[in-house]
Amino acid sequence: MARIEDFFIASNTVDYMPDDNYKTISSLIHSVKAFARITYQSVYLIDYYKQDFLYVSDNPLFLCGHTAQEVKEMGYHFYLQHVPEDEQKMLIELNSSGFKFFEARDDVDKYKCFMSYDFHLQQDSKKILINHKLTPVLLTNEGKIWIALCIVSLSAHKESGHVEFHMDGLYDYWDYSFEVHKWKLHKGVVIKEEEREVLRLSAEGLTMTEIAEKMCRSVDTIKFYKRNLFEKLQVSNVMEAISRATNYKLL
Repeated sequence: MARIEDFFIASNTVDYMPDDNYKTISSLIHSVKAFARITYQSVYLIDYYKQDFLYVSDNPLFLCGHTAQEVKEMGYHFYLQHVPEDEQKMLIELNSSGFKFFEARDDVDKYKCFMSYDFHLQQDSKKILINHKLTPVLLTNEGKIWIALCIVSLSAHKESGHVEFHMDGLYDYWDYSFEVHKWKLHKGVVIKEEEREVLRLSAEGLTMTEIAEKMCRSVDTIKFYKRNLFEKLQVSNVMEAISRATNYKLL
């Protein structure tokens, strides 16, 4: 069984934070609350100095039957209670490797980075697979993450893992292998404008024939675009393709 202290290593432990620095936090929380009101995703803030949750939105996806206030008060105990035990070990490893990888960036680039990964949340006998993204909001003077913003949505995959490290402005990204315990650079996904249009029209609920008419293409051509999309995005249906493309900011 994992322990809370297992989630914290030298790379993500903040030893000191003056009380005066917390004077700006209420404005930060106010801004995040405004964002949470207009997004379907769950949103929360982590304070790495206090090692707890600073704010949790009331979107039910992340809450596992609790209120937002209850999850905030639980802090990291929430993970221990609602993440399967084998995946707790996964979270601890990716947390350690991710923060060490993050620490290697310079301070300007750190604000451009985010980490994305999938794991299950369980409530009683029910499990849901979520995608979890984490990005820095405030750094310490030493360049460590003090406050991080986390975004939770339904996963577009079928199993946990899929740990990726992205940096704004780069198409390429790194993914983490739990087999060799290393990060590997990958080419980013690039889709053509016609393929993007197919996804947009599919998201509107149009059939293959309607998409073909709208784009002045044959149905066979639309099928060809979809096959290419499924291969590039490594999915098996159009709903997964839309979700994956949204996560990769391709739409």
